[in-house]
Amino acid sequence: MTTNDHAEDRRDLAGFGYRQELHRSLGSFSSFAAGFSYISILTGVFQMFALGFASAGPAFFWTWPIVLLGQLTVAAGFAELSAHYPLSGGVYQWSRRIGPAGLGWMAGWVYLASSVISLAAVALALQGTLPQLAAGFQIIGDASNPADRARNAVLLGCILIALTTAVNVAGVRMMAWINNLGVASELLGVTLLIVLLLLAARRGPGVLLQLHHGEGTSSGPAGFLGPLLAAAVMPSYVLYGFDTAGTLAEETRSPRRRAPRAILQALIAAGIAGGLLIVAGLMSAPDPSSPRLGAIDGGLPWLIKEVLGPSLGRLFLAGVVFAIAVCALAVHAGTVRLIFSMARDDALPFARSMALIPRSTGTPLVPAVATGAAAAAILVVNVNLPRIIEMLCSVAIVWANLAYLLVSYPLLLARLGGWPRGRARAPFRLGRWGVLLNALAVAWGVFVVVNMSWPRESIYGEDPVGKYAAVLATGALISVGLIYYMIMRRRGFAVLAEHTAGTSAELAPELSAPGLGSIAAD
Repeated sequence: MTTNDHAEDRRDLAGFGYRQELHRSLGSFSSFAAGFSYISILTGVFQMFALGFASAGPAFFWTWPIVLLGQLTVAAGFAELSAHYPLSGGVYQWSRRIGPAGLGWMAGWVYLASSVISLAAVALALQGTLPQLAAGFQIIGDASNPADRARNAVLLGCILIALTTAVNVAGVRMMAWINNLGVASELLGVTLLIVLLLLAARRGPGVLLQLHHGEGTSSGPAGFLGPLLAAAVMPSYVLYGFDTAGTLAEETRSPRRRAPRAILQALIAAGIAGGLLIVAGLMSAPDPSSPRLGAIDGGLPWLIKEVLGPSLGRLFLAGVVFAIAVCALAVHAGTVRLIFSMARDDALPFARSMALIPRSTGTPLVPAVATGAAAAAILVVNVNLPRIIEMLCSVAIVWANLAYLLVSYPLLLARLGGWPRGRARAPFRLGRWGVLLNALAVAWGVFVVVNMSWPRESIYGEDPVGKYAAVLATGALISVGLIYYMIMRRRGFAVLAEHTAGTSAELAPELSAPGLGSIAAD
């Protein structure tokens, strides 16, 4: 990247009122890798395959392309927003610049909570792979005991969170290097795995039409719909986080051009590879009706060992463990940037500490430690909850898609009001398709939030209160956020002086949008 390119990116950022503080070193592949590793099909598909299968049997596959298409409508809008607002914090910045300030803050608040709980949920994925890789990784008790599995999952998860915290503290270059290596190996590994499973196929794609009525569903009036709605938890958990390229925009070279492509490429690549992996696994399964495919200690890891043999199966499981670690690293990194972005706007408690960036690393230090501590605390508090994996994953889905909805909805209103104005030659624009895709994204967001919050016993258990965990947790999260915002609004939010663009000469000419306060925007 030339000096002129660096200067242009710096001036572009200054046009929004911020000075360049993060190290801008990420290229096209690193930007793509950030989103792809957050989605991480080797993490999510392996972790949630059993839940999807237990709900609907092999036919749960059809929820994958449906969720993929729905999320693509959301990603299309995010790609356009990233071309107009290439700022750290992604969802938070996009929402506040196209809609009311309060709605933008709430989007950031909800997504921050989702990101922390997502890190905790991803860390739990080690329990589904390490004990099947080697029995010695079941450190606590017996893997056949749900309570022991939950406790062991928390122990393994906390160890992983400690590692991702250390890497994020070290700086973006180390994070990007590990992330790039992880994505390259995941792409290679999943491709090879799909080929081997297809070569071992025992049946044709007709198996995808076999519908089993899982726990908490019935074959009554709901027919096939009930089981598939329950099974949709699986792809909904995997196919989010594609916005991470936008979250790392201030560390990406030429982000207006690179971030939109990276957002769409990450989701499409993960969607295609994940769908093929599910198909290949079901076609090669020794018995597509085996209850082990829907068991928490079985699922896809068990299937891989059964089909490929113990030795080769364990080799692929080792690759899955690495993918889980890289996924957790990406989730952690995205959360850190979101905290930094909100803190420099003085929109979080202890804002100055949260927004402080050591010159040596160019990475926010306090948010990295705080994120790791919060995620580990969530695991420790819920250590005796047998359904901890299902519950945390489901709440993370609800909150992430609620935050996405808090971007898609104001974006739709802005489009109807004539957005985008000013920067007519933005590198990525949806043009006349914008309103239609945006309207579909809003409808899709409402559906996902409602479906994932539904009090299913297969996810939330039989406890009369526990079944409403997602609804109650979401209500509490929004209430706390509203109270905090109303209190802090009285003194006002403004960019901290030490994070503002240094001189007027640094400022690039920007056109102001209505209702965005003093910070320039498209």
